[in-house]
Amino acid sequence: MTTERTAAADAHIPDALDRLLSVLELREVEGWGPRGEEDLWRGDSVPGPARRVYGGQVLAQALLACGRTVPDDRLPHSLHAYFLREGSLEAPIDFAVERLRDGRSFSARRTHALQANGPILSLTASFQVDQPGYEAATAAPDVLDPQDVPSAIEMLSGLDHPAARFWSHESAFDLRHVDGSLYLGAPAEPRATQHVWVRARHAVPSDDRLLHRALLAFACDQVMLEPVLRQAGRSWLDVGASVPMASLDHAMWFHRDARADEWLLFVQESPGAQGGRGLGLARVYSRDGALVATIAQEGMVRLPS
Repeated sequence: MTTERTAAADAHIPDALDRLLSVLELREVEGWGPRGEEDLWRGDSVPGPARRVYGGQVLAQALLACGRTVPDDRLPHSLHAYFLREGSLEAPIDFAVERLRDGRSFSARRTHALQANGPILSLTASFQVDQPGYEAATAAPDVLDPQDVPSAIEMLSGLDHPAARFWSHESAFDLRHVDGSLYLGAPAEPRATQHVWVRARHAVPSDDRLLHRALLAFACDQVMLEPVLRQAGRSWLDVGASVPMASLDHAMWFHRDARADEWLLFVQESPGAQGGRGLGLARVYSRDGALVATIAQEGMVRLPS
């Protein structure tokens, strides 16, 4: 099963991704402002391993809410977001979008993800018309093909643990760590780099370019802080009471189109950690070596000194 997704697996797996795709179909709330001119979108949440909204979900929803207010020929080229407080799984999330500027080539939008206790995320995104121009990119490294790397789904599927059951059955993405995963234990050799193949667990029945960029935003939040743990010689088994961990802020730059249901290689590193915070960086490549995105995320990672 590590070589390709089997028919039996696909018969079971679509539920997780389909639930996510349903949640990403935001509902527009008409005329909610004093003059009816504001843009408000509403969405629900998918289950998560913790009793709070998964950060990647609200990040993806916020990007989609902004994107639904710009012309169809403009796609996000960058976003910057702050995670402000935990979100509740029991209540919908409202996304109030501000139309900051519409120029000849670029549009800027800002949104706050709102629940009863206040904003849970604040995001600013910039959109651009497709335009030709000079191109250059750092080359992708030569790593094992995803078919030759164990799937985290298979590694976790037989374990009798709530988190393992969630990630093997309820995750919308398949992750394959070239350097060995951090799910079951600490790395053999602590280091600040890692390589991960990421792909949706089955085909996405849409060619919506904005949706695929939002799915990339959703997926990346699962792995962005792993290089911090890897550098410290820790694993996900340590995260929780002994090592509190949460995303603080997030930035993405989209360089080229990519489909979330095709293999993407995350080339990651952590430049450093201090003050109970760690920084994760990632370059994302398509399987043919094209650089499609660059990502940065700082998180609270309260490792003992």
